[in-house]
Amino acid sequence: MDELKKRIQEEGTVIQSDILKVDRFLNHQIDPVLMKQVGKKLAEAFADAGITKVLTIESSGIAPALMTGLELSVPVLFARKKKPLTLNEGALTTKIYSYTKKIHNSVYIEEGMIQEKDRILIIDDFLANGEASLGLTRLIEMAGAVVAGIGIVIEKSFQDGRSKLDEAGYSVYSLARIASLENNQITFIDE
Repeated sequence: MDELKKRIQEEGTVIQSDILKVDRFLNHQIDPVLMKQVGKKLAEAFADAGITKVLTIESSGIAPALMTGLELSVPVLFARKKKPLTLNEGALTTKIYSYTKKIHNSVYIEEGMIQEKDRILIIDDFLANGEASLGLTRLIEMAGAVVAGIGIVIEKSFQDGRSKLDEAGYSVYSLARIASLENNQITFIDE
């Protein structure tokens, strides 16, 4: 997606050789026009997958997930990182390791939000080590539903997330695949 790549080049900041900050349009301040384009492209990629719901994890995945759900005309769920008092006892839960925060987070989805008949599309802002996506696949599978695909806004292809998801047999589609962040230069994989 050319517009996304342009924004990453112009507004992204390389923090380390493995960390990219895109808080001007994706994870702190959100550009709704760009997110609408992101949602449209992700919806197009999975248009024939029979998606019944979109799932993400709070909070940076919510904007692209919402726009994708809007394009597909399906509900959007997000796994919570903090357990609310209103959560029922039978909630689905798993632990996910965050490499950027260096902690394990328990994430939760209310029981009954995902049904066995559901075909779920996972959407996330980044794919690096694959932990968030794999955690969300566990929640879907706990509910007896099907992971219909995984849509990613920005993939750091030099990390092992995609290979983990590919090995597990999931269909993965990324809008911008980054080959390297070395020497503060953002290099994309051309597809």
